[in-house]
Amino acid sequence: MLLRDALTSAINRLSAAHVPAPRMNAELLLMFTLGCDRAHLYAHTERELTSGEQAHYEQALAQRAQGVPAQYITGHQEFWGMDFIVTPAVLIPRPETEHVVESVLRLIREPGEDARPTLKASSFPRIVDLGTGSGCIALALAKELPRAKIHATDISAAALEIARANAARHQLESRTHFHETDLLRGLDPEAFDFVVSNPPYVGESEEDQVQLEVRKFEPRDAVFAGPTGLEVIERLIPQAHAALKPGGWLVMEISGTIANGVKRLLEGWNQVQITNDLQGIPRVASGQKALP
Repeated sequence: MLLRDALTSAINRLSAAHVPAPRMNAELLLMFTLGCDRAHLYAHTERELTSGEQAHYEQALAQRAQGVPAQYITGHQEFWGMDFIVTPAVLIPRPETEHVVESVLRLIREPGEDARPTLKASSFPRIVDLGTGSGCIALALAKELPRAKIHATDISAAALEIARANAARHQLESRTHFHETDLLRGLDPEAFDFVVSNPPYVGESEEDQVQLEVRKFEPRDAVFAGPTGLEVIERLIPQAHAALKPGGWLVMEISGTIANGVKRLLEGWNQVQITNDLQGIPRVASGQKALP
């Protein structure tokens, strides 16, 4: 079968299966099958696929038509300009989570007039990422802050295996320390300048509003927090307060559904702020631990 015919057939198949963005998915899976880029696809439309390539492409298309996310099929997802290994053991990194990284970098580089002076002057911030999953937040910060000391926790040993693999492939393993634990359990108090997290924040009452492929294939414990969506964050905030140095910051991803609840839970923190994403949806909550 010619490449162009295989691509056309794949687009029609994914469209019939109601897969979103069928052309993009068909192209992505064909690039994965052939180990090439998009330019190569359209520069070699007359190329004849081998029987092995056809079989591999067919297998990938069958998985995608059943709803398996393309990232789990290819084993990769881009985040912060970095290529991350992903498996069903970890949540797929999403563009909106980059706002967490942006918020931390902004606070370090432009902490504001009333920020803690020692934090403003610090060249070696200590940062911990809770529920690190693939390690995308921790490793993006490690890339941007070469003198920072980065810690990352996850309760899942399988997730930490993926995070460690990502740290190694980006040559950041020497500055990224992983801990298998629930949130901050076992870590030293008042040890960190930043606690960051993309915690589970979807309520079980919202389950029917979540994409089917997320509900069916992504790790449930990384998506759903409990009945209201605040259950994990209710535990995270006091633990973060204990782990932060005075003047340190908590920065975490949230949703519009729980924004008011998060603000209520952050009462008593300084400079509490809810930052919207590019669609105007509340996406990042931040707050500073008060000075003594």
